[in-house]
Amino acid sequence: MEWKLFADLAEHAGGKHVEVDIGPGDTVGDALDALLAEHEALESRVLTDEGELREHINILRNGSNVGTNGDGLDATLDDGDELALFPPVSGG
Repeated sequence: MEWKLFADLAEHAGGKHVEVDIGPGDTVGDALDALLAEHEALESRVLTDEGELREHINILRNGSNVGTNGDGLDATLDDGDELALFPPVSGG
């Protein structure tokens, strides 16, 4: 399964597209755990000291935010799902 990473998250992982060894039947949380295990520099940027997802980090599954749509990190992945990780975005 491939993660698409944006802004400084891509810099911390060394690229905008990162493959993890996760497949259909696993959860979004499993995919996030696999990503953070392979790219430890992302962990402090994505998780709080308590291991919870930082509230300003957005995870999208097929273009929908898992925090506001669906089962969150417990959502089961299907073949062909697209995952994306976004840091906070601001501008003026």
